[in-house]
Amino acid sequence: MSTLEQRLRRLEDRAELDDLIVRYFLACDGDDMQGVGDSFTQEATFASSGALNAQGREAIVDFIRTSREHMGLTVHTPHYGLYTFHDDDRAEGLVGAHLELVLAGQPLLGAVRYQDEYRRTSEGWRIVHRDMRTIHIAPWNEVGGSMLSPTPVRWPGIAPLPSDYPRK
Repeated sequence: MSTLEQRLRRLEDRAELDDLIVRYFLACDGDDMQGVGDSFTQEATFASSGALNAQGREAIVDFIRTSREHMGLTVHTPHYGLYTFHDDDRAEGLVGAHLELVLAGQPLLGAVRYQDEYRRTSEGWRIVHRDMRTIHIAPWNEVGGSMLSPTPVRWPGIAPLPSDYPRK
């Protein structure tokens, strides 16, 4: 049986993970690359739909910076974080969020889930691995139709794709 102190610490850990997610989103939206980097461990990895984009904190910051060069205004809105703790210093998370962004001159609306792994460091909880999985995304005027399609992922410049979370 867990002690009251252990249970309180787990609640504090969950709150710190929620704060980490919000700080990361605000750093992205504000082009705060120091804040983006501070969200990750030194050896962290970042992937999209299972494909590795960057390995190491500096490479992740470079990847995000380069990606943002093609973006206008962005709004990352977290909705939930579902955390599973492996021990006092390691956890996994599934973070659901909506994205509003301008990419390649087009305003887009989408929903994603971040499949994360976290580790407690001397600076607090940090992301060890992040894999952004897309549920749907499309230009604002196409969202209704794209969500009715078997290919609701409509990033500009590439052919429509199926969702990383298709209905079964």
